[in-house]
Order: sequence, then C-alpha cells, then structure tokens
Amino acid sequence: MTRGDQPPRPAKPAPRPERQAAFRVGISAESRAAAFLIAKGFRILARRWRSPLGEIDIVARRRKLLVFAEVKARASLDEAAESVSERQRRRIAAAAEVWLATNPNEMVRDIRFDAILVAPGKIPRHIPAAFETS
Repeated sequence: MTRGDQPPRPAKPAPRPERQAAFRVGISAESRAAAFLIAKGFRILARRWRSPLGEIDIVARRRKLLVFAEVKARASLDEAAESVSERQRRRIAAAAEVWLATNPNEMVRDIRFDAILVAPGKIPRHIPAAFETS
C-alpha cells in the first residue's frame, strides 16, 4: 500500500473539558510570565518551544544571559513552587541542549534555568536559577 492508498486516520476525540481549561490556564500563565520578564528587561526569543526531548515554556535573553524558564500555575504560589518535578527538570535541560545546538549564539555567556510561579490575583514570582542541570 502506498502512502496515498492508506485509509484516513480516525479523528482524535476532543479533549476533556478539564484538559481544555487547564490548557487555557497554562497559556494565560505563560503570557503573564512573558510580560513579567519583558518588564524586567528580557527579550522573549520563544514560547512553548518544543523539541523531541521536551518543551521549554519561555526562552528569554537579557544582554549575554540566556534563560530557559519553566512556568507553573497553581492555586497558590507555594503550590506552584512545589510542582516542578525532577523529571520535568531533566526534560527542560535536554530540550535546552537541543535549543543551544539549533540556535548557536556567540553573544550568550551565561545560561540559567528559572521558574516563574503564577497564581490567581498574585504578581508572578520569578525564581532565578531555580534549578541546576547535571
């Protein structure tokens, strides 16, 4: 069977309403986090950047500093702080390696992994160097 002869794939079922709501909350949180970084003098290079190894919520730069930021939205800032798992950290670090390989930039001297915590009615909390990579 050639590619043109393959039967059509069945349509994916629509995401559950709670997943759709979570997606919207995540997009909103990422927008708030990006605006917060811009206010701090960063330039947003990418949002929701995907690689085969993982996704980076925000890639930002200020002068010679490149930041890979993980955005976490929860009911409280403390809950958001507790929600970055070790597995996520590894995936972000792996995705960052792919980003660096595909976006070489001799002007970058420092690389940092930050977290930006978002909760309803609160100013986002930016945690520089929230985690290290091994």
